[in-house]
Amino acid sequence: MELSREQLLEAYRRMRRIRVFEEKLAELVAAGKLAGFLHLYAGEEAVAVAVAAHLSTRDTLASTHRGHGHCLAKGVEAKAMMAELFGRATGICKGKGGSMHIADLDRGMLGANGIVGAGIPLATGAALTAKLKHTGGVAVAFFGDGASNQGQFHEALNLAAVWKLPALFVAENNGYGEATPHEFACSVRDIAQRAASYGMPGVIADGMDFLDVYAKAGGAIARARAGEGPTLLECKTYRYFGHYVGDNLQYRSKEEAESWRQGRDPLERFERTTVGEGLVESDALRTIDAEIAEEIEDAVSFAEASPWPSPEDVSSDVYVSY
Repeated sequence: MELSREQLLEAYRRMRRIRVFEEKLAELVAAGKLAGFLHLYAGEEAVAVAVAAHLSTRDTLASTHRGHGHCLAKGVEAKAMMAELFGRATGICKGKGGSMHIADLDRGMLGANGIVGAGIPLATGAALTAKLKHTGGVAVAFFGDGASNQGQFHEALNLAAVWKLPALFVAENNGYGEATPHEFACSVRDIAQRAASYGMPGVIADGMDFLDVYAKAGGAIARARAGEGPTLLECKTYRYFGHYVGDNLQYRSKEEAESWRQGRDPLERFERTTVGEGLVESDALRTIDAEIAEEIEDAVSFAEASPWPSPEDVSSDVYVSY
């Protein structure tokens, strides 16, 4: 699965977009321009972008409360996302979803989700739909290490394996479920070990390495498209910010955080490898950096200038089931 120069540059563009988008949100919260709980994805960019690089609009993706990176990796427009976070009518969900409920069904983005682990059964249902309708699509569920202890994780993986659904379950193990260390709450060192209980492959990838995640996700997605069933892919990664913006991070040390950044940052590592092997040029990456910086500033300006939702629309696009 060799990547062309154009594909590599696009992967870098998407990772850089996520990084700058998230860092800008942290600035906006600090400046008092954004409110609410924002869960930032910075540090984990390689996982979302590497998985999404194998997907098209026929494929679906279910996200988490830390969903901005998944949305951007799947192609959701940054301007519309920023406007959504500002609660404006031009937002991707017309200002009604906010950070934890961004969705874009036209791009196969089933939505971020404020309930831990809730995207796992949603993706399983989407995989069943793809199988029954013979769309050739694959459904991907992203979730954190804490969600792997939830009941729906086990129920969904069991059902997906029984029915051989075209699904990929991606555990983003960043070491902490909120402030709880993974080893304190999980009975196994590697979440991927749990795959054996359901008769599916369990694969571990370095979540700070785009190329490693790309290769392993590619194999799992190809397997799913071929009708061979689901895979559990665990990506060992690290979030640079706290559980949410404002988290004081007292549960982890500065030395630990720095050890993950030094030599392992996914963007720096990508550049070191691809430029070192002559696959892309540093100048091309710097051009992308400048373009993304301008793109995110434009997104903020667009959001701030956008209108608030009309009170008359308060009951539109709102659904209740009984």
